[in-house]
Amino acid sequence: MESLTHPRGGLHVLLPTLGSAGDVFPVMELGIALQQRGHHATIVTNEYFADPIRDSGLGFIGLGTTQEAEGAIADPRLWHPTKGFECIVERVVAPNISRLYEIVRERRAPDTVVGASALCLGARIAQEHLGIPMASIELQPALLRSLIDAGMQGRLPMGPGVPRWAKKAFFKLADMLIVDRVLGPPLNAFRAKLGLPAVRRILAQYIHSPQLVLGFFPEWFARPQADWPAKTHLTGFVLHEAGEQATVSAEVEEFLAGGPAPVLFTPGTGAAQQTKFFRESVEACRLAGLRGMLVTSHSQQIPRDLPPGVRAFSYVPFGKVLRRCSALVYHGGVGTLAQGIHAGIPHLVVPHSHDQPDNARRVGQLGLGCRVYPERYKAARVAQILGPLTNDAALRQRCQEYSARVDSHAALSKACEFLEELR
Repeated sequence: MESLTHPRGGLHVLLPTLGSAGDVFPVMELGIALQQRGHHATIVTNEYFADPIRDSGLGFIGLGTTQEAEGAIADPRLWHPTKGFECIVERVVAPNISRLYEIVRERRAPDTVVGASALCLGARIAQEHLGIPMASIELQPALLRSLIDAGMQGRLPMGPGVPRWAKKAFFKLADMLIVDRVLGPPLNAFRAKLGLPAVRRILAQYIHSPQLVLGFFPEWFARPQADWPAKTHLTGFVLHEAGEQATVSAEVEEFLAGGPAPVLFTPGTGAAQQTKFFRESVEACRLAGLRGMLVTSHSQQIPRDLPPGVRAFSYVPFGKVLRRCSALVYHGGVGTLAQGIHAGIPHLVVPHSHDQPDNARRVGQLGLGCRVYPERYKAARVAQILGPLTNDAALRQRCQEYSARVDSHAALSKACEFLEELR
């Protein structure tokens, strides 16, 4: 991206984010883009990501320890359809509310602006209590509630065909039984220490900044709804550009060049207990006569004695490798999803929880692939899906058409411009 200096002088932008690589890397790209425009950007996240952030030239402030991140990844509740939210609140969100508030408070200055991703509630409290300008950054549409079209909430369809009264009742019940029950106590305990009143309906009425909400996805992926939070602007997908710049290892290059385009299987960087996913994937490749790339940094999940044509890799640069694959099989995380659309290849989504079922639905609506829920992810079924999926010329053409619509540089430029207007 072209380097520009903001004519009104540089800002100091704090960019807090919580979660996996798919949550951190798009925010890191935003920080790089801001620095190229003459601002100073600091990423505030778990120290697990300290090295790549510092290597990119950005400022870094630790928010939680590597041990805490590894504990969350190892927790079997993390991707559970009903227990996942509680796990994330207990292990990731709640411990960082007061920590993040103090980080923002200590670094506030006349030129400070905050761009905080979902569930960085310490930054939201700092905005309210200290008057620090802040934008909410939403990487996926699932957190933008609507009584018009709310996509999928878990595995429940909440689209235009569902009556508004039913959606309203569902959200109220979900807040009462899950969200406010789990998230309310730690959030309101800290608010009480600051002399702030308790908040309820946290996801419905509090989580988003009233100043600015940036959706890092395009309108063709999630049509804006009239009842989304005020001042919501969609920028488009933000890709992790290191995937474009990274060198493909000799081992990966040798495999890619050694036969037909493989199917790439990955359950996401935060998935450490997906032995069944890889076992069934390997067998599906054997049954369908397909080559396969298994990508995970948690090698204990990979079956022993892989058959010819199937190889495991701890890391591959998606920006360079996916376009050389015949299909992508993954969990439905929005970061991997965006890379898959950009690569122009078909998707098979295996959604577990959180925003994944909604993302999978949107992939299907665009005609870019299909979904299989984890309990139905069996080798024979997957082989039956992957055969046609990898040989459908019309599907591949549609994937290529949507690939041309992904412009990460334009998305970052829009996001920077909106943040510059916050001061």
